[in-house]
Amino acid sequence: MTHYSIGQLARLTGLSTRTIRFYSDSGLIPVAGRTGGGFRTYDVDGLARLKLVRTLRDLGVDLPTAHRVLAREVSVAEVARTHAEAIDAQMRTLRLRRAVLRVVARNGEVEAVHELARLTEEERQAILDDFFDEVFGGLDMDPSFNDRMRSVRVELPDDPTAEQLEAWVELANLVRDPDFRASIRRMSERHQELRGQGVDMSGPGPEQMAAFQYAVDQATQALAAGTDPTSPQAAEVVARIEQEWRDIPNLPTTPELVGWLKEHGDPRAERYWALIATINGWPPVPDTSAERTWLAAALG
Repeated sequence: MTHYSIGQLARLTGLSTRTIRFYSDSGLIPVAGRTGGGFRTYDVDGLARLKLVRTLRDLGVDLPTAHRVLAREVSVAEVARTHAEAIDAQMRTLRLRRAVLRVVARNGEVEAVHELARLTEEERQAILDDFFDEVFGGLDMDPSFNDRMRSVRVELPDDPTAEQLEAWVELANLVRDPDFRASIRRMSERHQELRGQGVDMSGPGPEQMAAFQYAVDQATQALAAGTDPTSPQAAEVVARIEQEWRDIPNLPTTPELVGWLKEHGDPRAERYWALIATINGWPPVPDTSAERTWLAAALG
């Protein structure tokens, strides 16, 4: 039977003789015999056990757990699964810390960013629910519109990117801003007023959305061409838009459209959706504030 000295084990495993001696004294690696001079020797089983302990320790498994594996109290698979789950949790924590630090490096806020990053999903949603309660509360809103707005949830990942975390911090600050709340409340009151007049406020359908997009595209082209909204060229753009809208039901007429554009002119309302999209990993929401401003001027 082959026997190895501590020095030979050290060369075969890359461990120091001191470490091997410690493992041996701990009962992890049993002594197979002694030399004539009284030095310890180890057999092939001892070498195999030592290599397993080395591997487990390299993977971060503590010695008591390694001892249980060698004693066959627990399997390597069970230890690996448990340890992998623990590492996953540690990695999520580290990625979150990294994202927090990157956001702090950009804006200099420490406590606010850290606290917002630590909130649970329910706590994050409570911030939005409080916002909706204030801007919609007590008003006769169209049920489908109200439900659609409230159904949107903040789905910040456990390990968000710095961009997602930064978007969440901005969103939380935005919906708690009294001025923004007052602006959205005014829009909601106008919603109630129009609903009381019999206007369908459930939200635009596919045809209406396509018509709105057509108007935005026309305004984008006009802006790119440097067209003054009060010029004859702008009047031609308006004529094309009105022609496109003519046969589509439930679209506002020109005076109503101007009012709609002005009422929805707060760019922060659009920013709200852009932030939600970033947080939830949705496709980016385009900024059409410049187009809406141009349309309001051209139609007015």
